Amino acid sequence: MELNWQPHIDRAEQVEERRESVSLAEVLCHLTHCGIVAVDGERNVLAFNPEAECLTGVKAAEAVSLDALPTALRGLLSESLLEGVPVHHSPIRVPAASGNELTLNVSLSPFRGANGTVKGVIAVLSDLSSTAMLNQNMRRLDQLASIGTLSASMAHEIKNALVGIKTFVELLLKQNKDAELAEIVVRELRRVDSIVSQMLRFAGPAKPTFGAIHLHEVLDRALALVQMQLEGRKIRLSKSYEASPAWARGDTYQLEQALLNLFLNALEAMGPNGQLHVATDFCAANSSANAPAPARESSMLRVRIQDTGVGVLPENRERLFEPFFTTKPNGTGLGLSITRRIIQEHHGSISFESEPNRGTTFSILLPASAVGQ
Repeated sequence: MELNWQPHIDRAEQVEERRESVSLAEVLCHLTHCGIVAVDGERNVLAFNPEAECLTGVKAAEAVSLDALPTALRGLLSESLLEGVPVHHSPIRVPAASGNELTLNVSLSPFRGANGTVKGVIAVLSDLSSTAMLNQNMRRLDQLASIGTLSASMAHEIKNALVGIKTFVELLLKQNKDAELAEIVVRELRRVDSIVSQMLRFAGPAKPTFGAIHLHEVLDRALALVQMQLEGRKIRLSKSYEASPAWARGDTYQLEQALLNLFLNALEAMGPNGQLHVATDFCAANSSANAPAPARESSMLRVRIQDTGVGVLPENRERLFEPFFTTKPNGTGLGLSITRRIIQEHHGSISFESEPNRGTTFSILLPASAVGQ
């Protein structure tokens, strides 16, 4: 940027000529979202963009000299003109139109003539008040996230309990078809389940509490919760538990919830007379979830859940674990994303293979543990 200084003839004409000579500065003024103020060595304001008007409350028509600017900004500019040193990120407070004060971040850059003397200073102004407000909002979001985590923990515990209660009541109703009270309980359970499902729309799973678990026992408990649905849809269940001993460290309830999500997804993907196959074996720690099973002493337990359902369409594969993505009319889109998060928090991984109309196989890898540890 070149500033051409003219001999002193008339003060007003001189200021106007100097303003015309900073056309590049004016272009930059309109390209930035920061306030730009340029002054010369005689304390004349050469450039004053609309953002500077908003931040300082001074109209550009009034900003002819340094004396028209707010006291704090005027002091910084005067000091920089006198000493010829740049100033980086200096906060100042200026009056705002609302009657309050704005906190501005000011950076000053002196520019010099051919002989090295300071000819003027350019100031860049930005609003720190909006940044402070953003930080405050972020803190509030963190607090809300903590509340969401607590809500998720409660919701998952209720959700797990409801599946077992609902299964028992449906069995009771099947054996006693005239039991009016059982019908009322079923209806109310559905209402509670709907409320919990709405809670899960806005929350993620709680942090797991690790302990020694036997994977086959967790699998069998989760399968027991869907046994009535398997029988009702005439879906054949087969199991192949080859991992022995199948000890791991984890949170029993959360792993049960993750497996239950996968079983429920498989049931919804299959029509009557489908087949659900659940298998376990050992897998090397550095292999993929679908690699051939190596020797038993390998460090990873692998669970495979295979269904004969509709499969996953190619265009949906990359989004399958994405929160709120669902292909179900009444789905929340959180089941698989929650399942993946639970598995990851157990230092494991989950993957899948699928073909449209030929079924899906989910594979889970979890670190194996010594017996009972």
